Amino acid sequence: MELITDLNEIKAPYPDAVITIGNFDGVHKGHQAILHQVIEHAEIINGTSVAITFEPHPMKLLSSNGSPQLITPYEQKIELIEQTGIDVLVCIPFNRVFADITAAEFVEAILIKKIGMKAIVIGKDYKFGKNREGSVEFLKNYSQPYNIEVLVADWIPISHQFLERISSTRVREIVTGGRVEDAWHLLGRYYQIRGTVITGRQRGGPMLGFPTANIKLVDELCPKAGVYAVTAEWRKKKYKGVANIGYAPTFDDYLFTVEVHIFDFKQDIYGETIRVNFIKRIRDEKKFANIDELHDQISKDIGDAKKILSDL
Repeated sequence: MELITDLNEIKAPYPDAVITIGNFDGVHKGHQAILHQVIEHAEIINGTSVAITFEPHPMKLLSSNGSPQLITPYEQKIELIEQTGIDVLVCIPFNRVFADITAAEFVEAILIKKIGMKAIVIGKDYKFGKNREGSVEFLKNYSQPYNIEVLVADWIPISHQFLERISSTRVREIVTGGRVEDAWHLLGRYYQIRGTVITGRQRGGPMLGFPTANIKLVDELCPKAGVYAVTAEWRKKKYKGVANIGYAPTFDDYLFTVEVHIFDFKQDIYGETIRVNFIKRIRDEKKFANIDELHDQISKDIGDAKKILSDL
């Protein structure tokens, strides 16, 4: 996949470009369906499949209430889009200048002249351009003189039983509710966080006998506080473990942490990046009367996690 992070990198229009546009936060099954439709149509017309996204998320700039925490940070989003087989990913820097571009300017100057659009696949409710003036109807009207196809993608239901549309908003609700096993049905994969291992409060190993990797998150959606069965990825190897998210109420210091105890693991990974996949929630976080009670509960949590992870 070719990655473009500056429109000036595009020296000539792509041959018969089939385009889709979106934030693609989560790259969930709905996004995947649109991306595959782009790829399939590009194959039909012997063209180039192109996805266009933005960095940072436009809501960071445009929303007075702040942007939602990201389901997939920038690097992960690129990886997931590449896995679909898209030929080109154009990641447009989103700033005030770009936000002021009208829908007509965006379509003509960027999509048609710069990228070479011959067809576009878009969700029926997608809006773009200054003041969100661009829409499916706008595209159909504007593209007609250029003989450009406008293909409206069907939304994807969560399942045959649950006909609700898969969306980034729904993924966030499920993850923040702790229902990480249900997130798989929307994402097609386990929900993952990734971050740098930092020095924690030095309690896991010395005090409790269960060493943990403390993870520093950056603008990422975090599951509900509690204990989870997880897998951890480090240097292209996968390990099983148990994670605790929350404030360690037993110790009364109320510092929010994400800690992972990796089974049978003795490597020094301070400063390293690890990826944690959330398989299933085991229990709520709770306060214990003393260290011995907490130790016994962690032992039970590890046993429960090993059972959950036994088939992985």
